[in-house]
Amino acid sequence: MRSEGSNGLTTYLQDHLAGALQAIELLKAMRDHFADEPLGSFASELLVDVEADREVLARLTERVGGTVGGMKEWGAWLAEKVSRLKLKHGSSDGVGTFEALEFLVIGIHGKRALWRALVVVSSMDSRLLGIDFAELIARAENQHQKVEERRLACAQSLFADADGNGKSDRKS
Repeated sequence: MRSEGSNGLTTYLQDHLAGALQAIELLKAMRDHFADEPLGSFASELLVDVEADREVLARLTERVGGTVGGMKEWGAWLAEKVSRLKLKHGSSDGVGTFEALEFLVIGIHGKRALWRALVVVSSMDSRLLGIDFAELIARAENQHQKVEERRLACAQSLFADADGNGKSDRKS
């Protein structure tokens, strides 16, 4: 049973590593594409935290016997490159940006769920000891709040016309 759990934990961590890589690449694209706009600065600041979280996740993956990199992360990298096409052709408040922010909100929610699950598992798995999961959870909650605020502001700008009647003709 232990080895099945260990393999499951390794798989789970590697899945989250792939998601983290996709988020990092998306944030880099946002930072670079909107370099002279507030969204570029926002992405740059968030990128620092997400990269730090990914480092913790990489160390944990190696600690439990997994490898960093591989096909899952390559696939995530490739998927982000394809999704970037929509972002490149849009404005900082366009559909591509809104969807990118929504992807980040969902990913951060998943990351918070990961840290919460690992809190439970750490009481039974010494390989997870020494990690401040409470700090990681708090950081994820802070990231979620910031990205969600920006996503909702983007939604308001994107989906409401000047009279607030709902539909905009703005292009993505």
